[in-house]
Amino acid sequence: MLKRNKLALSISAAVLSGGLMAPLAVAQDALEEITVTGIRGALQDAVNIKRDSTDLVDAVSAEDVGKFPDSDVGEALGRIPGITVGRAFGQGASVSIRGAAPSMTLTQLNGQNVASTGWFDQVPVDRSFNYSLLPAELIGGIEVYKSSRADLNEGGIGGTVIVNTRKPLDMEANTAWVGTTARVGTISDELSPEVSGLYSWKNDSETFGVLVAAAKEDREYVRRGTESDYRWSGDVAPTTFLQDQERTALDVTLQYAPTEELAFTLHAMSLDMEANNTNTSLYLFTLAGDNVTCHTTNAAGLCTSSTTTNSQFGDLEPGWAAGAPGNETFNQTWGRLSSMSSDTFDFGTEYEGDGFRVSGNIGSTKAEGGTDFTTNFSHFPSVRAGDTMSLWEGSIDATGKEIVINPTMDPSLTLDDYGSTLSPEGWAVGSGPAKDEESYAQVDVEFDLNVGILTSFKTGARWTDHDVNRRSFAGQLTPVEVAASEIYNGTFQVGQQGFTAPKPNLGAMVAATRDSLDSWVEERAGYSDLNEENTALYGMFTFETGALTGNFGLRYISSDVSRTQYDLDGSALQEGDIAGNNGYSYSLSTYGADYSDVLPSATVRYELSEDVVLRASAAQTISRPTYDDMLVSYNGYDDSNALNQSVTQGSEGLLPMKATSADIALEYYYGDGNLVSATYFVKSIDDFVTSSVVLDQSIGLVDPDGGDSWNIETLQNSGGADIQGLELQIQHAFDNGFGVAANYTYTDGEVPTDAYMDQLALFTEASEHAYNLVGYWENDNFSARAAYNFRSEYLIREGGFWYGNRMHDDFGSLDLSFYWYATDNLDVTFEAINVLEEDDIQYGAADASSTETGMKGPLLEGFPAWSFEGEAVYQLGASYKF
Repeated sequence: MLKRNKLALSISAAVLSGGLMAPLAVAQDALEEITVTGIRGALQDAVNIKRDSTDLVDAVSAEDVGKFPDSDVGEALGRIPGITVGRAFGQGASVSIRGAAPSMTLTQLNGQNVASTGWFDQVPVDRSFNYSLLPAELIGGIEVYKSSRADLNEGGIGGTVIVNTRKPLDMEANTAWVGTTARVGTISDELSPEVSGLYSWKNDSETFGVLVAAAKEDREYVRRGTESDYRWSGDVAPTTFLQDQERTALDVTLQYAPTEELAFTLHAMSLDMEANNTNTSLYLFTLAGDNVTCHTTNAAGLCTSSTTTNSQFGDLEPGWAAGAPGNETFNQTWGRLSSMSSDTFDFGTEYEGDGFRVSGNIGSTKAEGGTDFTTNFSHFPSVRAGDTMSLWEGSIDATGKEIVINPTMDPSLTLDDYGSTLSPEGWAVGSGPAKDEESYAQVDVEFDLNVGILTSFKTGARWTDHDVNRRSFAGQLTPVEVAASEIYNGTFQVGQQGFTAPKPNLGAMVAATRDSLDSWVEERAGYSDLNEENTALYGMFTFETGALTGNFGLRYISSDVSRTQYDLDGSALQEGDIAGNNGYSYSLSTYGADYSDVLPSATVRYELSEDVVLRASAAQTISRPTYDDMLVSYNGYDDSNALNQSVTQGSEGLLPMKATSADIALEYYYGDGNLVSATYFVKSIDDFVTSSVVLDQSIGLVDPDGGDSWNIETLQNSGGADIQGLELQIQHAFDNGFGVAANYTYTDGEVPTDAYMDQLALFTEASEHAYNLVGYWENDNFSARAAYNFRSEYLIREGGFWYGNRMHDDFGSLDLSFYWYATDNLDVTFEAINVLEEDDIQYGAADASSTETGMKGPLLEGFPAWSFEGEAVYQLGASYKF
């Protein structure tokens, strides 16, 4: 088959085998990359890589990621057995490995940590990497370690993902490649372009090289759905989220190898994403009262289906006008300027002497992000003069997993329903920036040995200084009225039901708010800074005797942790300060802690016969607590919903969770590149971060509703948790160009019920069942592939007053790919993603009959929380290699 097929065919190795990837150098095994000339050839080479490797490692080649119809690296990783992807705002954003939470997955760039923040200030600050930052086109390869070894950096109980970039001295001189893609969705129907390119040069003596790669994507994302608010039977809201995503990336690598033994590498990567957005909700109030007839209730006694007619309030919500229609609609739009960026700089050197090898790296990585500017405009006839909005009449049925809305009169809105002028809601104007940065230095030395069965000894040291900072600012406004016609332009669909409302103009919303803005005042409750200084030392032996090979070693870790915050000490407010700062000190305080540990590991590979390989590994690994667990958080309001007014007392002294893990894999190879394999894994996790809650505590802080009665949640290390599971994999190529591949992962996790405030014995984002099914066909000029990815329901945990913990329903995506190799240099692709338009459905999880969970209404079992309309995405692309 022609060489021009190499790119598309090697990607098939990744996505069709779900972990049996195109050739990639793995760990320290001496593996030669083989040029593939067909899908079957790529699969056969990938099987050889898996067969010859010592460790339990899966890999994805660069072409695989760049060509596969995934928006980012996270989506591509979801094809590997044992890995599930958390999708957020239209992209794969987080990765879970073998049932462990995304915060237990360690992601590194070229073997070093990469700083990451989110763009949304309402989500927790954790240690997981946001994969939506990373364009696939910049990546040279990915290694996924599901078992640990002494020379791997600590931090991934679930596993370690190492993203590798390309290097110019490994490529042909004057390699140039450019690609472009146009994307459109069934909901996000504006054309979204993407362009990327790469140029690599090296001199004739191949001692110096430069590589530059870049990618830029402008993408519209629209999410339409129905949300229930924190007061079940209070608010049901058809909602539309609009986001303009602008992602840019630049990767530069310089290499200098003055001799065959010595090499220097300087690498810089800059990733940026602007994620400005609006979120419009049309609230339909279904409060209990004279105008509401309840038809069914659940075990908790709350109404799950009702009919509303045009009458007056019966039971009033506190603060609402008496006699106002109980079913008038409320329209609210949030506007946010959001962004995140990550910049990484690394300098590395390698030297190979007589019987030994030395490598070293120094560098830094820094990320900034968050919601830079938040504003809110709302319309409610009972509150804002001039608003004359429609009344809500109809029925709500929330007895299933989704909320069904059946109106008897259309609640759609036009600009005529709004007053002629309006101003921003001052209580909502804010800013929530975050920073994440690390400096590091590392050295590794490996010596060849010939002592009995020992073949080498590797040792090294690593130092990191990591800092996380989170701040919050409240805007102080003197409201300035602006014409409603300036804030809204045209109409658009709100929710799934076909209702319409005036479409917000984010730029005008921000401009009007800035005209009203007098100053920013820091909310001292929202300030936190955490510093970790980590040191690691390790030693590892490799051995070989007959058909048995392997490695064993120890890794020592030591950490010094400090937390800086404004204490709650009863300080009186000074002039010009805001009420929310009442009781907080005006000076910062710092608290410290430290810990150390030793982590053993061992891996063996044994050839039972020519075609059967047995692998086994055992190791102790850690995952440090999420940053949110180590910080103090004051949030919520004093209302009738338990735990809304709460204080979370995190601790800088929390120990890492520590897992004792074991794996055993049996692999049978037959024919040319065919494989059947099974892997059993088990993890026993100690020092799990658990919580305890004490209710109704006075802490000397009066919240916005005038109360000083708080529920105190304290976090500590206690108890344990267990994960076990099975991975099954099969791959078979026929002689007529067709082939099939499949993998299945079963994961069973047991968590103590006191591990989380919701009392749910479930790991975060862990699916019990996950599988991939793939079929393909190819010839010299074309290839086609159908891939179905499925994961069973899983628990999403989010903090904050308006959010919480909820189950995500089963999710399956059917993706289709077609490739035409038009010439030796030109490829044309067509891809269809989620062609079945699978909906995103989320519902409550906590036991509705329990009085101890403190869960908000819609998050109880049997309550539908959120549902979003599924979108199919189609994209046409072309790439040319010079």
